[in-house]
Amino acid sequence: MFTRRMVLAATAGLALAAASVAPAAAQAWKTEYKELVFAIVPAENASGVTERYKPFTEYLTKELGVPVTLRVANDYAAVIEGQKAGNIHIGMYGPSAFARALMQGAKVDAVAMEVNADGTKGYYSVLYVKKDSPYQKIEDLKGKNLGLVDPNSTSGNNVPRFAMNKMGIDPEAFFSKVVFTGSHENAVIALGQGTVDGAFNWWNDADESNLMRMERKGMLKYSDFRIIFKSDQIVNSPMAIMSTLPADLQATLKTTILAFPTKDKAGFDKMTDGKAKPWEATTNDAYKPIIELNKFVDELRKKKAS
Repeated sequence: MFTRRMVLAATAGLALAAASVAPAAAQAWKTEYKELVFAIVPAENASGVTERYKPFTEYLTKELGVPVTLRVANDYAAVIEGQKAGNIHIGMYGPSAFARALMQGAKVDAVAMEVNADGTKGYYSVLYVKKDSPYQKIEDLKGKNLGLVDPNSTSGNNVPRFAMNKMGIDPEAFFSKVVFTGSHENAVIALGQGTVDGAFNWWNDADESNLMRMERKGMLKYSDFRIIFKSDQIVNSPMAIMSTLPADLQATLKTTILAFPTKDKAGFDKMTDGKAKPWEATTNDAYKPIIELNKFVDELRKKKAS
């Protein structure tokens, strides 16, 4: 017969055993993952990316107890391929690039979404021209050179193509030349240098955009450019982790990533130029509309090729 004292003693013993095992189990992933890699799609030059995200990788390294290194991707596809191959454990995407990763079978889960300073969770694709140029609308650029960002860029390619298709514009036929510049910064630089006559880019609001960031870095003057087109709102960018990682590591990453804006506010403010609110948890479902957008753009390409 079990007495109450025996039960209490057994319960206490189990609790002690669990307490001694739990820390070891929680750290089990470290035997397999002695280093983690964080990569981001290119939006600015490599030195700018390194400086912006250094506080984040240092924070992750401290919190996780293993080195977390930053990989500056050459293009959007590099992050997709890296996560598909299991070489990139954490990826910061644009919406279309993340949707493309899901479409290509990458085992990834969105865990955090950017939130704007005003609390909104979306941004826009805008078309810039030089302030002193005569262009007032997209149609005025017929026969001119257009700057896009990357085939997997949401605001720098897919949304512009969707919008122009609704206008009856085939970019490759309408413009003299369509140029992929590789990054949002490069698109604006090409516009400033006259390589292109209009350039698509991301824009949150009057207080934050890629162009504003470039001005803060002393690269150009915001007032030298004008917006002649603004899209409908696009869901904000996600941070995603590999869903094939050990369950305890996935849980730790989610918690640690979402805690960054409050646990290291100075680092988060440096990463966002103080122009954002803390990230919010998200899931892959938030990017289903972007998958449909990608499919639409893919169909456009197929029609041109046929």
